[in-house]
Amino acid sequence: MTSEQILIGSGLTLVLAVASQLLAARLRVPAIIVLLPVGFAAGALTDDVHPDRLLGPAFSPLVSLAVAVILYDAGLGLDLRELTGHARHTVVRLVWVGTLLTAPAAAFAAAPLLGVSGKAAAMLGAILVVSGPTVVGPLLDFVRPTERVRRVLLWEGSLIDAVGGILGALVFHALVSEQHRRLGAGLLEFAASVGLGLLGGLLGAALLWLLLVRARLNEVLGTSAQLAVVVGVAAVCDALRDDTGLIAAIVLGVVVATVPAFDPPARRIFLETLVPLIVGVLFVSISSTVTWSSVRPVLLPVLGLVAVLAVVVRPVVAALSTAGTDLAEGERAFLGWMAPRGIVAASTAATFSTSLAAAGVGGAEKILPATFLVIVFTVTLYGLSAVPVARLLRVTRPARSRPLLVGGEPWTVELAAVLRSAGLDVLLWAGRDEQRARISAAGLELADGELLAVASGEGAEREGVTAVYLLTAEDGFNALAAAVLHEVSELPVFRLPAAAPGPGAVGGPPAATVLPAALTGPELARRHAAGARILRRPADGELPPGHDLLFTLDRAGHLHPAAPDGAPPHPDRVTERIVLGPA
Repeated sequence: MTSEQILIGSGLTLVLAVASQLLAARLRVPAIIVLLPVGFAAGALTDDVHPDRLLGPAFSPLVSLAVAVILYDAGLGLDLRELTGHARHTVVRLVWVGTLLTAPAAAFAAAPLLGVSGKAAAMLGAILVVSGPTVVGPLLDFVRPTERVRRVLLWEGSLIDAVGGILGALVFHALVSEQHRRLGAGLLEFAASVGLGLLGGLLGAALLWLLLVRARLNEVLGTSAQLAVVVGVAAVCDALRDDTGLIAAIVLGVVVATVPAFDPPARRIFLETLVPLIVGVLFVSISSTVTWSSVRPVLLPVLGLVAVLAVVVRPVVAALSTAGTDLAEGERAFLGWMAPRGIVAASTAATFSTSLAAAGVGGAEKILPATFLVIVFTVTLYGLSAVPVARLLRVTRPARSRPLLVGGEPWTVELAAVLRSAGLDVLLWAGRDEQRARISAAGLELADGELLAVASGEGAEREGVTAVYLLTAEDGFNALAAAVLHEVSELPVFRLPAAAPGPGAVGGPPAATVLPAALTGPELARRHAAGARILRRPADGELPPGHDLLFTLDRAGHLHPAAPDGAPPHPDRVTERIVLGPA
């Protein structure tokens, strides 16, 4: 290709990736549903969007490194401290039971349905083991299942991606080398690959600890350091053993997320922009290599293969993995109805199918189009059905408000307890040790980590936060936090009115104050210390003297702060009032 064609092809790939994600956001559908057909159409209608021509032999290793960055970002959302008890047992079983059952079942089904050789079917079975956080995560954002179900599915998707990548590499080398390895030898090689990935991840974590903790790099340099370490470690591991970089990336992300010394949330802004861009470019690039002539013969057979995977294999895997656990029946059933395929399946198929076809493996040319269709069909199936299925199984979070109360003053803790008694699922965050101890002693849920991570982005989505209320006794902190969150979070942000606003006050966004102007932080603390209490009162009738309206609850369980003048918002929909008054 000429330099002009390379420039046009590269630019068009990037533009299509971003435009597809923008369209998906407007349509409120997972981005992959738009990315795959757009990439497929671009490959069919143009001669420019063809990564194998643009990059040549460099395409496959670049895909591996890009996937490593994606899995590192996924690992940053996996905190080992959050995976305990039966949820941990379920994840472990889903990975190994899923691998042992899905690979042979997919291979046995693919051979007669697609008319491919046993070798090509074995390769396809290994590829279809994976799921993936880049697909599961967006689907769960739409479904909003219970936290335990979400955590199990995200852990499974991240871990089985790395396992599936290693399995695919081992199967590929076994097929092209014509060696019929014994089971023991295959397991030994698999263990060696896992061990190398673990070692690489731990060494990378040690290097990041030196850079982020000891050297105290700022956000810009710290994020660049993370990217460099992930790519460097993945490249070295992959050079030593194929696809071990995926395991190293996952391990590195989990360690950074779990070890308290690290501070990943403040350094993830760049990654949160880069990773969706990488996902978009990869899906457009890989799907552009699939042609209509290769898809058409396998269209109906792949429908049969997807039916086997979704209706038979996945429910059996979920049933075996959740047996003997304390997961509810609905949670078990939903785990059995959520197994979309994503970027690792596409990248593995693109990496190995061409080489197998060149080696004369019968039906190898069908691996990539079949994988492409499995991704399209599974994402469409689960994307359209996940929400109604979750509602039917009653595993969705309630639509009621989940406020995040920032502060640990005695009156704030009492407010949280009252809101909880009214049926709201309240989350608190505090920066001081004595405040955190007060919250814990009251039996209330306390958010871990940095405030920015809990109140914005994936942290807010994971916790199900619907609004942030800045209720600390420090007016400057409240104003500054409101200004920052207004820029980085889509949630409504409210704060206490300033006790003594003046020229030195921090200018903030037009975020509404929570309470009437007379009820500042010091005034609330003074009245509470003097004996006033946070109380629930019915919606009808006038408030007695000495009672001030703080919040109202409507019929849907939504929390509304009182207007600055003390008037209740939406008075026709109020079912209960939260007030400050004499006990």
